[in-house]
Amino acid sequence: MDKQDKPKLLLKIGTATLTKGKDKISRAKLEDIAIQVAELRLEYDIILVCSGAIAAAKQFIQLEKIGSQLKEKQALAAIGQPFLMRLLQESFRDQGIPVGQCLLSYSDFDNETSKENIVNTINVLLKNGILPIINENDTTATEEIKFGDNDKLSALTAVLLQIDLLILATNTYGVYDDNKETISIIEDINLVRKYINSSFSNQGTGGMESKLIAAEIAQKSNIESWIVNGHENNFLLDALNNISTYSKIVTTG
Repeated sequence: MDKQDKPKLLLKIGTATLTKGKDKISRAKLEDIAIQVAELRLEYDIILVCSGAIAAAKQFIQLEKIGSQLKEKQALAAIGQPFLMRLLQESFRDQGIPVGQCLLSYSDFDNETSKENIVNTINVLLKNGILPIINENDTTATEEIKFGDNDKLSALTAVLLQIDLLILATNTYGVYDDNKETISIIEDINLVRKYINSSFSNQGTGGMESKLIAAEIAQKSNIESWIVNGHENNFLLDALNNISTYSKIVTTG
């Protein structure tokens, strides 16, 4: 199969997954992700949407005077983004995978020229065997810091790039029903909203509601979404091989 003919897979990794729910970026989790991506690149063109800049800043820099206001979080993101990319570069380099960074803002998706540039840039990266890593441009935009943890950004990117499959990694095995059992197939997203709550993790800014919002955006463009447990080792390969538990939001068209 020619590289250009490969199906496109977009993987969204949030802060809670990268830190495994703790205070620091987990190098073991980065290694786990890189190993899986290396194997899957034989079959898929892969794009990564990755949060974690603020967590990376807190890991490497002690800033006693920085608080929790939006402008202070933007400063932390500006500090942490180079550290996060360094960690990602090192992990993927060990697997022989070069990476390219794309910082986007939601306003980019409202501008036709910007959208065309995004598509062209990412397609050139993929054509040359380079893994695109996308994050919110937190210094100039505020949405991802306030809520969503890049979930919505991943869905908008998936629609723009006509992705074949969107995988959202989180800290659960998908959406649970009242019996704490995973709802494996979801057609009507509104019907499962009653099972989730609005509590956010202590690391990311998302939550299951933001995952469902992202899945809804993708579903409207006939893109299937999976919500998988990124804390598990080999989570991506296990989901694709149907040997793990996760929620699949199927298309209805």
